[in-house]
Order: sequence, then structure tokens, then C-alpha cells
Amino acid sequence: MKTLISLIVIALTCHSALAQSSKEAEGYYLTGMAAEKAGDPAAALEAYNLVLKLNPNHANAQYRLGQVRINAKTIRASATETKIGDVMIPVYQLEDATLAEAIAALSIAMEKVTAGKIAPNFVIEDPKNKLTDSRVSMQLKNVPVKAVLNYILTQTNARARYDEHAVVIMAR
Repeated sequence: MKTLISLIVIALTCHSALAQSSKEAEGYYLTGMAAEKAGDPAAALEAYNLVLKLNPNHANAQYRLGQVRINAKTIRASATETKIGDVMIPVYQLEDATLAEAIAALSIAMEKVTAGKIAPNFVIEDPKNKLTDSRVSMQLKNVPVKAVLNYILTQTNARARYDEHAVVIMAR
């Protein structure tokens, strides 16, 4: 009878430890997902590796780990897009401005609104000078930067590529 009670106590202890380990692994998994969303692939990799230390059979962590390794650059770029896109510009007015002037004005407006916390790096890539003669005119109020940028891109027949450290603007 003592042996049976000892075995039950050991089984309950092991089950409790496994449950705690599983709970901890899920916490790290959620941390990894949050790090991905925030654009920090290094933190996501670290979190997923901790999940797999606790539970080597965690299929979601295995998958996410692989995806982060493959898409680290894209994850960082999407963080740039999100950070820039969430800023609200109270007033943005231009009349017959060049693309370079419109982008410079947008950059200044962002720095002003964020008190210098976000200083976007816009780069115009136009080796064939297709965008040189483009003009921008608009009057907007209380619009997110992403919308302002989309208006500029539409008026100039340009497109944007979000990189880790810059927003590259080029002809379509």
C-alpha cells in the first residue's frame, strides 16, 4: 500500500511539473508571436527556442521558428511600415510640389508630430527619371501617414517598398 501511495504522489508531482512546463512554454510562445508582430525577429527566435527547450514537440513553435528564420528581413520591414503608418498627421497641404518636396514635407510633419521620436528615412530610387516631373497637390486633415503616402504615390504613379531602415519610393 505504501508503494502504491508513493507511486501516486510521484505521478501527481510529475503531472504538475509537466503542466507548469506546458504553461511556461505557451507563455514563451505568445512572447515570440508578440515579438514577431513588433518586428523583432531576434527576440522571436529566442522565445521560440525557449518553447522548444521546454517542449521539443511544440509544432507551432517549430513552424514559427522556421518562418522567422526565413522571413526575418520582412518582419523587420513590416515593423517599419506599422511604425510609420500609425502616425496621424493633423494637416498636410501641398500645391504643385515635386515628389521630393512632398516626401520631405511628410518627413518633417512626422518628426514634428512625434516630437522627433520617429524620423523616417525616405529614399527616392528613380534612375530613369520617371518621377522627376511628377507633381503633388493635396489638402488633408487628420490622416495617417500611410494614407498620405498612398495619396502621394498615386498622384506620382510611384510605389513604395518598406525595408528595415528605409521606405524606398520608385516608379511603377
